[in-house]
Amino acid sequence: MERRTAKYHVRTWRGALGVLLAGGVLLTGCSGDGNESSSADRKGAPAPAPAPATSGGTADGAKSADGAKKQDGLRESASPDYLSTFALDVDTASYGYARRTLADGNLPEPSTVRPEEFVNSFRQGYKRPTGNGFTVNVDGARAGSAAGDWSLVRVGLATRAAPARDERPPAALTFVVDISGSMAEPGRLDLVKKSLGILTDELRDDDSISLVTFSDEARTLLPMTRLRDHRGRIRDRIDAMEPTDSTNLEAGIRRGYTEAVEGRVKGANNRVVLLSDALANTGETDAEAILERIGSARREHGITLFGVGVGSDYGDALMERLTNKGDGHTTYIADEEQARKVFVDQLPAHLELTARDAKAQVAFDPKTVQQFKLIGYEDRKVADEDFRNDRVDGGEVGPGHTVTALYAVHLRKGAAGHVATATVRWLDPTSRAPHEQTGSVATTAIDGPLWGGGSKRLQVTAVAAYFADTLRGGDLPGAPGLGELASRAEKLASETEDDSVRKLATAIEQADRLRSGRGDGSSGGEAEGEMD
Repeated sequence: MERRTAKYHVRTWRGALGVLLAGGVLLTGCSGDGNESSSADRKGAPAPAPAPATSGGTADGAKSADGAKKQDGLRESASPDYLSTFALDVDTASYGYARRTLADGNLPEPSTVRPEEFVNSFRQGYKRPTGNGFTVNVDGARAGSAAGDWSLVRVGLATRAAPARDERPPAALTFVVDISGSMAEPGRLDLVKKSLGILTDELRDDDSISLVTFSDEARTLLPMTRLRDHRGRIRDRIDAMEPTDSTNLEAGIRRGYTEAVEGRVKGANNRVVLLSDALANTGETDAEAILERIGSARREHGITLFGVGVGSDYGDALMERLTNKGDGHTTYIADEEQARKVFVDQLPAHLELTARDAKAQVAFDPKTVQQFKLIGYEDRKVADEDFRNDRVDGGEVGPGHTVTALYAVHLRKGAAGHVATATVRWLDPTSRAPHEQTGSVATTAIDGPLWGGGSKRLQVTAVAAYFADTLRGGDLPGAPGLGELASRAEKLASETEDDSVRKLATAIEQADRLRSGRGDGSSGGEAEGEMD
């Protein structure tokens, strides 16, 4: 599927009531003081969602892209945008790679920092549904006195709990392993081999794997093979892998998908797993061109791509584009502990799908909201009018996942009542029937203080988001300096007894030593609508 993105601008507000009414028609949800949700199944061919209403019509009705054209030739400003639409994303590679880079004594490149992947690396504790699809949880808090009238609003989406090891469907996995010269560095091919050894022990007897390696060319080390009675043979093939030559990623992907299609197991979760530093330097090196060649495997057989990144020098952008095109997601591993987390603890979430082409749309109420900014998801934004266009690509999500979108929201002076309604739309992974679920939030539910408030998980989310935004040079209103963030993360680690939060504190401390902490941001004046 294609993904069409929209350009977003801060615009002078006119006709707020029209925008609100449009949002009310678009997002049939609940409003109130708390986190309410409702669901609807959309049968048949869905109509694209309407665009937000604009104001300032003319005598002849002529319009232009930058506003309404009046008879005297002057232009009125377009109405501010109070809709935010994006494809769901469960990637976590950006955070894993940032931790590895900081541990090596370097700051990550700002272009590799994606706040949503920092946030989605942490447990959230959302209520989960019993079947496929999502629950919608919306809450928030005041960002602090330094942030003025700014608040944080958290939109949390959760899929059903991951099944137990013996309850998931069988898996048929094609591993595409990079054995190029760059993989000789410690923490690359050696870690991949350990990871595959861990996985070989974890998979069930009725699971199957094939093994493809690539350097300057690709070859099949093992065709699709059932684990039962073949674990020794599989381990021998894994142990025999050695780094050599250059990186022809195109050849590896092509051969991997060929093996996946030929060895496809009916009734199993068929998936290609790419393990690489993604530093392609031979053959085709563009993600679009590489995956265009294997598009039929995705469309006809539903074979998706899971990317596992390794190495201190890592092709983050290429791996992300590959998995986005391959209807999959990415993670990053730097050590054996992380490998065990991915290939043992989180395995069902990486194998099974509960939702295809999932998108979220949040409609903010212009009566109570002056400005808002989605923190992250820049490369996952979708045009507002394409929310219900199921030909436009969304994200693929498995069981046990949570997806969190955090917004900085500037409320109007004296605002009271409805703040926002969030809707998630997805396709059933088997029937491809569309479904929706909504949740809403009011001012009373986001009026409490963030720091020291009742939700420890919301505070962890805020720390992760502020940290990511600081690393990439952002200026979110009320963002604490790195030193304060590290202290808050340490306290939250003790209060939650969560080792992942303690590791977040360590990463922030490392970043603080490498650069000066940065304090408060600007409120952005009197502009309205969505911020760039």
